[in-house]
Amino acid sequence: MDGVTRRRSRRGEGEQLRADVLAAVNRLLDEWGSDEKLTMRAVAKEVGVAAPSIYLHFSDKSELVWAALVDKYEQLAQQMRIADLAVAALGARERLRAQVHAYCDFARTNAGHYRLMYEIRQPPVEISKAGRHPARLVSRALRQALARCADEGYSLTQPLHQAANTLWTGLHGLVSIQHSLAIESPPVILKGMADGLVDIIVSAQRGDGPPYPPQTEVDRFVATIIDDSAL
Repeated sequence: MDGVTRRRSRRGEGEQLRADVLAAVNRLLDEWGSDEKLTMRAVAKEVGVAAPSIYLHFSDKSELVWAALVDKYEQLAQQMRIADLAVAALGARERLRAQVHAYCDFARTNAGHYRLMYEIRQPPVEISKAGRHPARLVSRALRQALARCADEGYSLTQPLHQAANTLWTGLHGLVSIQHSLAIESPPVILKGMADGLVDIIVSAQRGDGPPYPPQTEVDRFVATIIDDSAL
């Protein structure tokens, strides 16, 4: 929208301006591949408003970027919830596998969204704020699914928070390699590799050991970042 000046919003049009700003952020991130050139001024220019208008809705760049991406994390979390509920009668381990498969399906069928969510550099923030990133919707779903496994007697090979983060990181590695190398593996292959991650983290049989191993330094660190109060 270079060279276009947007008229001043009338009363009640603030939500439309907010939506336009978030759409502009998505376009610019997709075009530039990182947040390096993304500024309030650049977004304002794209929308056709003065930069101070952006600050009426967003306090800083990280808040702006996270708000632009939150709907995508919500879509992923919702697909994981639907998959989970569809097999609720089959027990915790199958529920976890269903959520892992849903994650793979989302990444495969929404490659553009996934790239914006996980493969574009986002603004650095302090650890104290990191727990409020919208990706917490996904990490919480995995953490809850793993906790159900442990509660049903399936031992975890890592303490809970570390296990959820390890599983999430492994899933991202699987799908991002496919995206980066343009590998079109059949869905059954990707899901089979994802099942292997579950097998590494969750015992195949009940009663194979204590549900939770002793807490590690990594687990404690991940736990300090989590902010479920914002969900």
